[in-house]
Amino acid sequence: MKEEDKYENSTTHRRWIQSQKIPILTESSVPNLKEVAVAPWERLGAYGSYIVFDAIDDLLDAYILEIGGGGAVKPERHMYEEIFYVLSGRGATTIWNEGGPKRTFEWHEGSLFAIPLNTQHQFFNAQADSPARFYVVSSAPLVMNLFHDNDFIFNNPYLFTNRFDGRQDFFDGGQATPGRVWETNFVEDVRTFPLLDWKERGGGGINRRFELANSTLTCHVSQFPVGTYKKAHRHGPGANVIIIAGQGYSMLWKEGGEKDRVRVDWNVGSVLVPADMEFHQHFNTGAEPAKYLAIRWGSRNYPLFKKVGERGKVYISVKDGGNQIEYEDEDPIIRKTFEEALAKNGVECKMPPLK
Repeated sequence: MKEEDKYENSTTHRRWIQSQKIPILTESSVPNLKEVAVAPWERLGAYGSYIVFDAIDDLLDAYILEIGGGGAVKPERHMYEEIFYVLSGRGATTIWNEGGPKRTFEWHEGSLFAIPLNTQHQFFNAQADSPARFYVVSSAPLVMNLFHDNDFIFNNPYLFTNRFDGRQDFFDGGQATPGRVWETNFVEDVRTFPLLDWKERGGGGINRRFELANSTLTCHVSQFPVGTYKKAHRHGPGANVIIIAGQGYSMLWKEGGEKDRVRVDWNVGSVLVPADMEFHQHFNTGAEPAKYLAIRWGSRNYPLFKKVGERGKVYISVKDGGNQIEYEDEDPIIRKTFEEALAKNGVECKMPPLK
């Protein structure tokens, strides 16, 4: 690579994560987030590893944060948003605005929450004999590349009281709103949270969307039964698809690149990130329902980008100008490959016959 090309491709955010001196993985998928190697992270007094998915295109970043047994992360605040999924362990997080009351909530494996924008926050591991590990998705690339001023990002005194008002029950409960949405600031265990029918994507699936802490980031959980698979679809970049139950595989390909489909096998703890407008399709080959958590931009309440043109219409058939492939229109090899995978695992296919 020429020196000028190296400089041209090095964004403020990329240079910042390099300055953190923790491992940086460049991947399109990760087989098991619990097994990703971490190293001491001096800035936070913890351990960490960045995972750089080129498919996200500098919209979001992802990293592993690990707290040693009985340890605590140094307090910090910042002008970018974050959503945390607890991979293992249990502990507590304290959040406060400068001069305001501190609020603490407890979490454990499977918990999901967001850090309200620019609040002071600190994490504590409640187990003395084992580490706690998180998978974190943040909007740091957008913010760092826009302002390219670390003092503004990490030492900004502005209080976003519309994001966090210090009330006692801030991390309690939630409410259902139309469109399978649950608005909350904390989900105790996203793996067991009740889901609702989601017929549009096929395969007998159920789903729930989460709006967290008035964030522009959002997420959803989808589950589909044994012996089924979901319809292929495509959308804009940024979705971190984390497997939280079951086993199977996903197929990914660009329009016109059906012969070059990439297969990603997954189990609990895997993560994959489809590229911008890349078709992807999820297949359950295990003996239990498959479930994934997708953390992404695209809040319904506070959309960051207007979904127009090709990047919308995610439930409309490609034959009608949309971005979903109906079962009857898919390549026959899709069903054949799935049935072969089920047979190897001794699982019966539950998909209806193709018309």
